Amino acid sequence: MSVDVEVETTRTDKRVAAILVSLVLAANNAGAYVLSIVAARLLAPSAFGELSSLLAVLVIGVVPAMGLQTVVALRVARKPQDSGTLLALGLTTSAIVATIGLLLAPVLVFVLHLDSVVPALLLAVTLGPLTLLGLFHGLLQGSGRFSRLAGLMALEGVGKVGGSLIGLLIGGDATGALAGTAIGSYLVIFCGWLLCGRQRPRKAGWHAGEVLHAAQAMLALVLLVNLDLVLARHTLPATEAGEYALGAIVTKIAYWLPQAVGVLVLPRFANGDDRRRILPVALAVCAALDAFVLFVSLVFGSRLLSFIGGSGYAASTMPVWPFALAGSMLALVQILLFSRLAAGDRRVTLLMWTTVVVETVLVTAWLHSSAVQVVTVAACCAGGLALSGAVLEWRSRRG
Repeated sequence: MSVDVEVETTRTDKRVAAILVSLVLAANNAGAYVLSIVAARLLAPSAFGELSSLLAVLVIGVVPAMGLQTVVALRVARKPQDSGTLLALGLTTSAIVATIGLLLAPVLVFVLHLDSVVPALLLAVTLGPLTLLGLFHGLLQGSGRFSRLAGLMALEGVGKVGGSLIGLLIGGDATGALAGTAIGSYLVIFCGWLLCGRQRPRKAGWHAGEVLHAAQAMLALVLLVNLDLVLARHTLPATEAGEYALGAIVTKIAYWLPQAVGVLVLPRFANGDDRRRILPVALAVCAALDAFVLFVSLVFGSRLLSFIGGSGYAASTMPVWPFALAGSMLALVQILLFSRLAAGDRRVTLLMWTTVVVETVLVTAWLHSSAVQVVTVAACCAGGLALSGAVLEWRSRRG
């Protein structure tokens, strides 16, 4: 009887953790949108463009943190006793990322046409703590402490977005916003260090190859999530590209809605038997969640654009469901990617980058006469990638 009660309690705890992680992820994404809206209203167009471009670079810059989190979560799930030896790996990785950011600061000044090097330097300084934050996420995720993970993620949202908003209000420019982001990020990693047991660096084996492999794969995924929007901006007329940007919000919603599934199942993927048993369930849950997004986009159609963007898009006839389909396929790709990374399958990285190249070539060379063509290419590439990942998984099981 007590065993049944314990099992039921564990299941309840997992459901609560899933809800907490989902709510925090949704809140953090909403906070990012709020920051963009506030910045757009407070800053002149040129200053807003500067801040937006720097924040876009920051999104790419935290990819090593995603790779670090994945590697650490899998390693802790396999060998919990190794958790105390991974802080050195996190500190070293964050130092390397921050150093690269500092070295590239003059390049950012040139590419983004910045008036000063200070915002670029602040961005580099921010990359250090945000990379180390990936270590703390991985430690909590790998050990199954999802309630604490949700708390740390909430603190991350408050620190980054809240710090950026305060810095923006005080400084009134991109420099002020990034200064706030940096300060907030350092406060968050201090909280992460406390939540993870106040560990001290200890000598351990070097896992640079694992982190680099995971970071490459996660970078390709981040690019695929945002690539069609960039290609649409490059190939479509300005008005149509604006409509596409609204449709891309639906893609992001479909992609982010099942994010908690990946957070919860990744540690279970560390065990081969658990991975083979849980993967179909995780894919089914993702598909079920995104079926709702696809249904809404089919029912309301282009009216969703006016709901999201306002009355200025009321006349748009662009279908929205292909955007929901593209995001849904990318959500499945992420789960399959986690499974292959857990299995140590390096073919998945090549597969991801091949899809990036194929989508880029198809859109830039041929299929860019309308928004529908661009999003169709994106959805087909994401669907093909999901199918290819499933084939890799099936072959690995047969082998």
